Amino acid sequence: MNHVVLSAFIVEASALRYTPAGLPALDLRLEHESATSEAGGERQVKAAIKAVALGSVAEALGRQVIGSGWTFTGFLATPRNGKFPVLHIQSFQPT
Repeated sequence: MNHVVLSAFIVEASALRYTPAGLPALDLRLEHESATSEAGGERQVKAAIKAVALGSVAEALGRQVIGSGWTFTGFLATPRNGKFPVLHIQSFQPT
């Protein structure tokens, strides 16, 4: 199963673009920070991740303010010519 739920802040968003099929697409960079337990201790976790949204989700995310926090739901996929996975956002809601 490839299902990701991540609370993060939007730190960068590109201009809305369109795929060759005509779908709206938005590239984003998200940052996450939290505390979790690992091996019996507490650990501070920070992560920056690239993300993409398509269709109506891209249009809605394009209207959000840089720095705003959301809970994103989606899946991970590595682009054809990429080395690192990208979060494909399927939905989002306020944190």
